[in-house]
Amino acid sequence: MANTKPIRIKSIAEYHHLRRLSAPEHPLVSLVNVADFYYSEETMNMKTVMDFYSIALKRDCGKIRYGQQQYDFNAGVMYFIAPNQVFSVEHSPDAPQQTGRILLIHPDFFWNTPLANTITRYEYFGYAVNEALWLSEKEEATILGIMQNIQQEYRNNIDKFSKQIIVSLVESLLNYSERFYNRQFITREKSNHQVLDRLEKLLSDYFNSDDLVTKGLPTVEHIAERLNTSPKYLSSLLKVLTGQSTQQHIHDKLIDKAKEKLATTDLSVSEIAYGLGFEHSQSFSKLFKMKTALSPLEFRKSFN
Repeated sequence: MANTKPIRIKSIAEYHHLRRLSAPEHPLVSLVNVADFYYSEETMNMKTVMDFYSIALKRDCGKIRYGQQQYDFNAGVMYFIAPNQVFSVEHSPDAPQQTGRILLIHPDFFWNTPLANTITRYEYFGYAVNEALWLSEKEEATILGIMQNIQQEYRNNIDKFSKQIIVSLVESLLNYSERFYNRQFITREKSNHQVLDRLEKLLSDYFNSDDLVTKGLPTVEHIAERLNTSPKYLSSLLKVLTGQSTQQHIHDKLIDKAKEKLATTDLSVSEIAYGLGFEHSQSFSKLFKMKTALSPLEFRKSFN
């Protein structure tokens, strides 16, 4: 039975020890072979929190769980775990032999490099497990090649170029992963457009109900939860399909509703703002003008 309290792994050396691997060749970067892992009964299905990044390329890796979501992986996939994310891998004694590689990188390795700041822009570190990256054989070979180049570099004699070369390789891996995610959004066009249709219906129902007054504007987290996606994945998907984030979709729906009320009712701007979930009409007017280049009253006058 899985432990209820997550185990924190503070260093890559501790990770190696937990999986009974040989000591890491570099304290801050390591490429490990999943087939070499040892799982005791105690560590079989434990929840884990790590203080470093984990980028996994796996096959036949059983059931992986983030929070309450679970997914079966039986093909080549990648998933990305940032420091302080809770996750677990569930195994059984009769499970097939796992294969793959996991790249472990401590944030300290990026210190004093541009990637220390820019790594947070790769939103897939916040995706849920069922939003993993599925790779073609060619894509898998590309990623594995970069991982092996990283390993070869830290195995060589370390010199003044080593760190920058490894950082460049990591950045290349992250950029390829972003490209492949973008491909995945496109190749799964039917299911992704179904998400878009559900989003439009969800927003329409919300804006036509009393929820705006009682709960205020819907949050990105609320919308993502209703659509069974993570907030970051939903925004990434929408940016590919429509060029807009989830927040922009919410605001566009709000402005459409505001235009309707301004054009067809005699409600004051304050009454409309309140009905759209704003506590202060000034905030509503500011957003409306930013989106339309007109104040609410200027927009209403254009219909007179």
